[in-house]
Amino acid sequence: MSDYTAWLAANDQYLATALAELRDRLQRAAMQPASTASGSAGQAAPSAPVTGAPPTAAAPSKHASWLGRMLGARAARMHPAAPVATPTDQAAPHADAGTNQASSQNGVAAATAEPRADGRTAPAEAPVPALVLLSQRLGLSDFERELLLLCVGMELDTRMPALCAQAQHDASKPWPTFALAFAVLDEPAWDALSPERPLRYWRLLEIHQPGPQPLIGAALSADERIVNFVKGMNYLDDRLAPLLVPLSSADLPPSQQAVADRIVDNLHHVAAGEALPTVQLIGSDSASKQAIAHAVATALGAHPYRLSAELMPGAIAEQETLLRLWQRESLLLPIALYVDAADTERGDAASAQIKRFLMRAGGLNFIDTREPWNNGAVHTLSADVAKPTPVEQRSLWQHLLGEVAGSHPQQLAGHFDFNLGKIEQVAHAALAATAQDAGALGPSLWQGALARTRPALDQLAQRIEPKASWDDIKLPATELGLLRQIADQVAQRSTVYDDWGFRERMNRGLSISALFAGESGTGKTMAAEVIANELGLSLYRIDLSAVVSKYIGETEKNLRKLFDAAEEGGAILFFDEADALFGRRSEVKDSHDRYANIEVNYLLQRLESFHGLAILATNMKNALDSAFLRRIRFVVNFPFPGTAERKAIWASVFPAKAAAGALDIDRLSRLALTGGSIQGIALNAAFSAATTGAQINMPLILEAARAEFRKLDKPINEADFRWLESAGGQP
Repeated sequence: MSDYTAWLAANDQYLATALAELRDRLQRAAMQPASTASGSAGQAAPSAPVTGAPPTAAAPSKHASWLGRMLGARAARMHPAAPVATPTDQAAPHADAGTNQASSQNGVAAATAEPRADGRTAPAEAPVPALVLLSQRLGLSDFERELLLLCVGMELDTRMPALCAQAQHDASKPWPTFALAFAVLDEPAWDALSPERPLRYWRLLEIHQPGPQPLIGAALSADERIVNFVKGMNYLDDRLAPLLVPLSSADLPPSQQAVADRIVDNLHHVAAGEALPTVQLIGSDSASKQAIAHAVATALGAHPYRLSAELMPGAIAEQETLLRLWQRESLLLPIALYVDAADTERGDAASAQIKRFLMRAGGLNFIDTREPWNNGAVHTLSADVAKPTPVEQRSLWQHLLGEVAGSHPQQLAGHFDFNLGKIEQVAHAALAATAQDAGALGPSLWQGALARTRPALDQLAQRIEPKASWDDIKLPATELGLLRQIADQVAQRSTVYDDWGFRERMNRGLSISALFAGESGTGKTMAAEVIANELGLSLYRIDLSAVVSKYIGETEKNLRKLFDAAEEGGAILFFDEADALFGRRSEVKDSHDRYANIEVNYLLQRLESFHGLAILATNMKNALDSAFLRRIRFVVNFPFPGTAERKAIWASVFPAKAAAGALDIDRLSRLALTGGSIQGIALNAAFSAATTGAQINMPLILEAARAEFRKLDKPINEADFRWLESAGGQP
């Protein structure tokens, strides 16, 4: 017989004996005259104690776990008037909602075992019944424990309802009441009815009090969760189960394991009797924070559960119910709470609600935030959590890809900032997809990594499919050289920052940012496409209307999400018309100006720490904030194209498949237009040719050019747009 089976048998025997004596008491009360049985509680005759009921305060075991000692001390703080025993490790089922019956049995077997001299374990001599353990952990007096047993007995013994009715001399009352308990149980105490005493505070009993019926005569029933616990089935309350998700275990890289070890060490130094601090995990990657929380909780003997801040109830009464249920569960099960507030802004109503909850929750709690919260009355232990270092990411790529890794680990770790879970997902998917074609592994890995990050960015910015190449862009040699230098630095940043150790020595200045300055249509967007195409990275144009909000603080929130997602996916951010967002900070005249400047400051900080490439395009370089310009590594000026550049643009503007006739490129290059305008003219001429069924010819191009001049309010010399076939095109 296993230890768990033996414990269940002993627990059942305890309940059978205790319920038999309760039935005997009820039968004796039923035989008394009604006037005697309904006398006051203070006049109730003493009855024999329930056999096997231990004292309410048992000495803690010397083998009690650290977390158990802390929980016992917490119960004492919540109910200082009640003598509370510290729960020991040799107690009751340790199963939780995420474990099966076998693991529950193993937990109890370990919990009911004592060390032996030979190093092995032997069953404890006297396993503690569940009702006794419940009384110790929740601070019940002898009277309260027996009253709870009376209510639990209604669910376990079919004879109890009739006996309750007979004992109260009223066939319409086949249920327990406080009056009945005062009459038949030892040492009745009126304060057991108080909302601050355990029976009502912990919601162990449900009181059915219709209308004006006195409390003492109201029907009582035991909470279903408590009935199951007393019976020996210790599972998470089903009212909490829909709100809570068990955290999954995950291997931690050395950098994150060091964070977990520091947290555990700090918690171990909390003195018994003191409240545990709430562990605040700060950072952008919730998966890494959850893995660390799981490691910490496991090291302390607890099972962590995640509660999303979005599921926190809004009504005060519902908040209180959730709080009481969680407090009770944390005393009955070795569990920890992980509040996911990553998308909750500090200072708003939701954050205040979370702080109130954690201030009273007690036990082992974690909170997931992107930035530090000023928790006020909530005592916190804060820890910054980052994703695995680039070296650790590269090692995992190498391990997962094995012999076919090649140079892929360095390339992937150099451009993508993934947690361990995403690295495993991308690697396994690519290996499975290319099992029969090893040569396709590289593209499969790269596309898989891009696909993992695009959904988050697509909600915040406009993705541009890069099609332009170096042959398509026409710039002076100096500017073209700067663009190639930008692409080279992005490609080699892993080598310089990580392999050569620059990241270890420098905290600032590691970002790669570029300012593209020039008139509209001079090739700024095309240059960004060329770089993205060269590097094989996603390119996103920032839609200022989606980032800048009229609500105070919302712009900072949107920018944070944008930069976090771009860093993970190695995406290139292209801020078009950046002067609207990065312009000079305004003089503070009101609160909106102050918050606008705060948002600019935040933006400058993120640009400086951004691990990807940020490109900012502007038509008005002089309008940009000087502090912003100092943080830019490259400034590329896009001049108005000269005749030579325009000639090169006209020569390549029409695709090879287009039905174009003989064109006078020299004459077209004399038209003072930007590359963007030239592309627009070529496209309009092509549509005109398709409509008339003719080739793309000079008259159609010149007519489209005249329309472009008119659109730009440029002066029009009709001779420039007249084409005479007989004169070889000369006007």
